[in-house]
Amino acid sequence: MSDPGKANDLLAQIPKSGKGLPPVHLWNPDFCGDIDMRIARDGTWFYLGTPIGRKPMVRLFSTIIRRDGDDYFLITPVEKVGITVDDAPFVAVLLEVQGEGESQVLRFTTNVEDAVEAGAEHPLRVSIDPATQEPAPYLHVRANLEALIHRNVFYQLVDLSVTREIDGERWMGVWSHGEFFRIGLEP
Repeated sequence: MSDPGKANDLLAQIPKSGKGLPPVHLWNPDFCGDIDMRIARDGTWFYLGTPIGRKPMVRLFSTIIRRDGDDYFLITPVEKVGITVDDAPFVAVLLEVQGEGESQVLRFTTNVEDAVEAGAEHPLRVSIDPATQEPAPYLHVRANLEALIHRNVFYQLVDLSVTREIDGERWMGVWSHGEFFRIGLEP
């Protein structure tokens, strides 16, 4: 679907329900095809090849995204359209640290202004590219959706890291809400 009005049609279908996120996990409308919308690795949203410059519109779209398997969709109660996501639908762009040691809390803010505290329900993970050995750190945001952690924020995590021996290996990692998250083997 490449109808320029399609994005506005989707926005009009989002129920206006006070606070909280729409219950996209409960909606199961028929698949209506793919729409020319893409989320780049840096978190920029594109529609018909053009960046969406209105932050409130991007924020609203970000509330109706759902991942089923490897596919991403924008979901309303009456419509489900496929979109392209280059890496992760969100980017963690800010880190706030409260406390220290095992009682430390890491609070991330995404490019769409979601605030997420790392912990058992919102784990951190680091994927290593087998060819380049470059780390790609992620934070679970909600329901099968992750945020790529921006490079500057990852450097902050590395600065906060402590070393812990796990299964005979020395891991660098960070604490948040009593959970230890591995970010890499000690060099």
